[in-house]
Amino acid sequence: MKLLASSLVSPTPIQETPLPEKQQDPLIAHGLQQEQYVGIIGLAIALIAAVGLLSRRIEYAIIMALILSTILIAFFLFI
Repeated sequence: MKLLASSLVSPTPIQETPLPEKQQDPLIAHGLQQEQYVGIIGLAIALIAAVGLLSRRIEYAIIMALILSTILIAFFLFI
């Protein structure tokens, strides 16, 4: 009976909380390739250009939103 009980008990304890040095969010992409950044920026430019063909006011609104978002993200990251 002791042999069965000792084989069922795990020799290492189960960690329920992450280690302090592993505070990275798995949903945030780290280390993207340069080609991926170029593709993302190219897609954003193409989207703005496509919307610009339909309505100039919407294009300006999207560009303003992107600029404000970039400023706010940079502000909160560096504070």
